[in-house]
Amino acid sequence: MSSDEEVQQAALFRARGRLPVVTWRHSENGAVLARSSQPLVGIMLNNRSNADERLVEALCFRTKNSEERRKLYIADARPRKNALANGALGGGSESSSNYFQCEVVFLGIENIHSMRESLARLRDYLDTHGAASSDGSSSLLRSGGLAWGGGNLSNMAAAVSALGDSGWLSHVHNVLAAAAWVAARIDLEGASVLVHCSDGWDRTSQIVALAELMLDPYYRTFRGFQALIEKDWLAFGHPFADRLGMPTYSSNNPLETVRQSSAQSVSSPGRLTQGSGSTSSHTAAGSPNNSSPIFLQWIDCVAQLLRLYPRAFEFSSAFLVEILDCVLSSRFGNFLCNSEKERSQAGISEYCGCMWVYLEKQRHVKGKEHEHFNIFYDRDHQDGALLPPAAALAPVLWPSYFLRWACPSEIKGNGSSWVQGDELENQCRNLVQSHTGFKKAKERAEVKVKELSSKLKLMSQELQGEKKTSSIALANLARVQKENTAIKRALQAIGWKVRFSESGITLRTSSSESEESSSPEATGISPARSVGANLEDLAVSVSVVPETDLSADLIRRPCREDCDSDSDQGCRWPASTCARIGGAFTGIRANFGALEKLCIDDSYFKVGDDVKRHPYATPEIT
Repeated sequence: MSSDEEVQQAALFRARGRLPVVTWRHSENGAVLARSSQPLVGIMLNNRSNADERLVEALCFRTKNSEERRKLYIADARPRKNALANGALGGGSESSSNYFQCEVVFLGIENIHSMRESLARLRDYLDTHGAASSDGSSSLLRSGGLAWGGGNLSNMAAAVSALGDSGWLSHVHNVLAAAAWVAARIDLEGASVLVHCSDGWDRTSQIVALAELMLDPYYRTFRGFQALIEKDWLAFGHPFADRLGMPTYSSNNPLETVRQSSAQSVSSPGRLTQGSGSTSSHTAAGSPNNSSPIFLQWIDCVAQLLRLYPRAFEFSSAFLVEILDCVLSSRFGNFLCNSEKERSQAGISEYCGCMWVYLEKQRHVKGKEHEHFNIFYDRDHQDGALLPPAAALAPVLWPSYFLRWACPSEIKGNGSSWVQGDELENQCRNLVQSHTGFKKAKERAEVKVKELSSKLKLMSQELQGEKKTSSIALANLARVQKENTAIKRALQAIGWKVRFSESGITLRTSSSESEESSSPEATGISPARSVGANLEDLAVSVSVVPETDLSADLIRRPCREDCDSDSDQGCRWPASTCARIGGAFTGIRANFGALEKLCIDDSYFKVGDDVKRHPYATPEIT
């Protein structure tokens, strides 16, 4: 465990104080990927730092408290000659003899000035031989009609060699090969790797971020790619302002600096350069020209990996183009200034928008149908490390970015295999959109069917309730009819005639039927007579018996079969038990003494002050 004092001493031995820091760890074998700047060994390579050597040695231990060591590679991103040249300025590279169980490797990637000049030559090539130049004029007219398709064979050969002479594809290949080598050492050998260049923020960021992209599938998703850029580019201090050719932060007037950064003319993506509007070695202000397309080159490398492994990335080539457009346009504050400290002091987060929020909102509008989504992405297909062989790393010109202005119509045709792949992707995206439309229509139809099914079920339940209510009503009606029939037969059995009509119930005795038909008062006494005294002795009970057990002359016709109630005077039921019906109380039992005293009157079935309505009464009896 290194103390704070040892860490400070180790930082003094590294350029710009950028001491070795672990940026990623392999989840299975425990190997780590670290980054730093060059050591200050001097021209004689004799300067040493015990604190720095112990800090680098700690990267070799497999676990925190273990003495078992693993091999460590120190990957110097520069060519060997450049590293030796930096020794004259106090820098240099490590010596294997000073660092235990380590091996120093030079990756041979050129500096920022070589990258800037290479992109300028590529821009000139596209301006000369493309369908349109960066200023919008036709390249055929600018070259006197001797450009591509209109000149002789020597001009065509010169055009072909011009692309190779630009060196851009060669530089992209070197960066890809270096990152693949680092990823293979960590994943296959289980060795730790320390990567650095001169200052540790240009080529180091390129190699480390690409290696993590190959090793960890999380960084191949939208959120992971955002975290990768924020960690290894922004948090580790890549000087975006210098590399993009924008003004740096000034502590005297931070807000004015932000306005200048947003308003100053920054080379557009159509001109294929990051702040390389001038190829001179100094800016107009007289300061060294440190602009260089380092971030653009890294995004180009990511696009090459996407071409090789189309199913391993959640995002598409259009997403990478969108990121470059956002960075070069200075629309957002994520890439302003040179460090997190400058962005914090300038209040960038308060005055400028966030690029990631903008991109996420764009994807949210259309969802998976948005062009930023890779329709070939398969999370489970390639969930491990991507270790491309050297032969597969040969890059081609990225048409989605470099040819979109120079050859806008050709990139939609049948050009290179990459263009054909983009065209296939567009066709597949259209099919996916059609499929999604049909799927949504199906979902809407299913929802409508469910709603109709719910309504039909509710209507069926209501119908069942209505049927049940109807059955109950029919049962009650049948019961009432049986009761009425029983009452009627019982009254007929004691000598009364009952007739039901819409106007009410008519009761007549058989003996006075003829008299009642001629006399209007035959049905009762006058309404003025009181019936309250007679109601006290009236007791009527009605019971329902089976329909087959009832007959019109039930009392008058004896059963003649061992009936105790049968005598010479006739059947004595209901005074005694009936063997046929099974009880002494069936039908109607009345107090005949009260019936003899009862005078049928209209007021009997009406509600008075002291008279209650009879339960079987109707509004009026005639």
